[in-house]
Amino acid sequence: MGAGGEAALAWAERRHHGGVPRRLVIAAVGAFAKAVASLLNTTTVHNADNLLRLVHSRPSGRPLLTVSNHMSTLDDPLMWGFVGFPTMDAGLARWVLAAEDICFKNRFLSYFFRLGKCIPISRGGGIYQENMNEALDVLGRGGWLHTFPEGRISQAGGPIGRLKWGTASLIHRSHVTPLVLPIVHAGFEQVMPEEGGLMGGRPPVPLWRKHVRVVVGEPMEFDLPGLRETARSVSRGLTFRSLGWPRSQHDDLDEAAQRWLYMHISDRIQSAMETLRTTLHHK
Repeated sequence: MGAGGEAALAWAERRHHGGVPRRLVIAAVGAFAKAVASLLNTTTVHNADNLLRLVHSRPSGRPLLTVSNHMSTLDDPLMWGFVGFPTMDAGLARWVLAAEDICFKNRFLSYFFRLGKCIPISRGGGIYQENMNEALDVLGRGGWLHTFPEGRISQAGGPIGRLKWGTASLIHRSHVTPLVLPIVHAGFEQVMPEEGGLMGGRPPVPLWRKHVRVVVGEPMEFDLPGLRETARSVSRGLTFRSLGWPRSQHDDLDEAAQRWLYMHISDRIQSAMETLRTTLHHK
């Protein structure tokens, strides 16, 4: 990234963006999502009550971490555009991890996506990159954070890909363990395909008359005290190429124990998402 891009990203990292401008952006993006998902296309959501209940009335102070597969550049916000969801409410809107090389290319985009409650993340920057602390702040305040743990777009329609460890690290490092809600969808790859538009790339606008299907899973709980003890025990003597991770601050896990813990959490989430994917394709 050049000096201009670094300056734009640094400016975007300021956390005071909000107020009326945020409400206007969330309302406009929410209206766009409603129009594309529910008017121009048909979106069917199974078990929507699981999501609506946790967005509106989860226990006070309990953070919500939703995770989903990633099939297009418009998955977010379109996946929240179904009938009955409070898409235009800035107070209830999710925070989401967003790729800084796509969403934060310049000052205008940076401002827009910051107002849209997006946190810039550098793909390949590792789980200890600075902006992960802001995601932890959201969880620490009992907020709602959404991630795409596969870390990339895949329109092949195959099994859920191996998950990156960033989401698992957020679950572990959060001061309050979040409720984890898996979501799987299919059809957004037809609304915004990676190929087939002008010059062979993405179309300039979302396509219409497509059928999008979304299935919401059951909330997942993680017994972190028990998992930490298991991680300490089973990771002794493991050999691996160190990434130079520091010991975790609140429970003093070394890198080997963190690796085991993140692999275990990621495998559980991936398994839940794959079960949802299989269920979705049988509906």
